[in-house]
Amino acid sequence: MAQADIIIADEGMLAQAVELHNTIFRPKREAEFFKRRFTGRCNPLTLLARMGDRPVGFWIGFELKPGMFYHWLGGVAADVRRNGVGRQLQEAQQAWAKDHGYEFIRCECMNHQREFIHFAITMGYDIVGIRWDSTHADNLIVFEKNLIE
Repeated sequence: MAQADIIIADEGMLAQAVELHNTIFRPKREAEFFKRRFTGRCNPLTLLARMGDRPVGFWIGFELKPGMFYHWLGGVAADVRRNGVGRQLQEAQQAWAKDHGYEFIRCECMNHQREFIHFAITMGYDIVGIRWDSTHADNLIVFEKNLIE
């Protein structure tokens, strides 16, 4: 298993998360896309996983409503996947959320994202709903995890 350093990224480090996002996902995004998503949100949190000087993963979330933190987006560089970096990021986000008084974490993924569905279930999330996303013409699977139990 890889051992990454997990750090809380300040706004100056957002560019590293954006760059990593753009190596993993399409379409590519600019930093403004992320900043707009944070507008009006309480407790935005960006975590970076680093191995040496290299960012290898990111995890982004914010308060969805009082008591519930939302894991919005995350990814791990292809060459270090399946080495525990995503787990480290998720555990760090859960610990941060619990330390900040959140009782639950929620996340969603598209039905075709089987690797994340498996990851969420492995990490102890429960499927609490499904909704249709007309933008992507796919079902979104809604997961929640109780941080208090």
